[in-house]
Amino acid sequence: MEFEKTFIEGLILVKPDIFPDKRGFFLESYNREKYLKAGIDSLFVQDNISKSVKNTLRGLHYQIGNFTQGKLCTVISGIVQDVAVDIRFGSPTFGKYYSVELNEENKYQLWIPPGFAHGFAVISDTAIFSYKCSALYSKQDERSIVYNDVQLNIDWKVENPIINEKDLGAKKFSQIDKDLFFKSTISI
Repeated sequence: MEFEKTFIEGLILVKPDIFPDKRGFFLESYNREKYLKAGIDSLFVQDNISKSVKNTLRGLHYQIGNFTQGKLCTVISGIVQDVAVDIRFGSPTFGKYYSVELNEENKYQLWIPPGFAHGFAVISDTAIFSYKCSALYSKQDERSIVYNDVQLNIDWKVENPIINEKDLGAKKFSQIDKDLFFKSTISI
């Protein structure tokens, strides 16, 4: 299992070891000890799965306060473009995003720590997306940033995305409140 740090502090791309044989494959999708050694020290309290059709775009979502979530994301079937936006005020990468293709073949996971807005777009005909959360869902603490914000300029890899009404009414990036702040984990 490989843990690859990204250019945004805290975001980690997990590349599992896959053991294929004539029956199919086996992989270890989570091992607390290995993830702790890689710096992913969250306890997961909720697992979510969504199924979406091609061109569906979900996001950009985040939560605040005691319900700020870290997410360990993966794709069970299909292909998605997964996006995490650094919204930690004071971060050197505030307003920057990291994007990666997660799919059923590479079986990558993306660890998104608290302090990020998250979304994904479905590239394949359908996709089943799964993610572990470090905090429970809280409707009153949920926030959203509009997916097509010009300041963020995210390339979602889909044209004419399918978006729900709630996400269409999300705030612009420049309008988000200072709810989340950067705390470096790098020691000097």
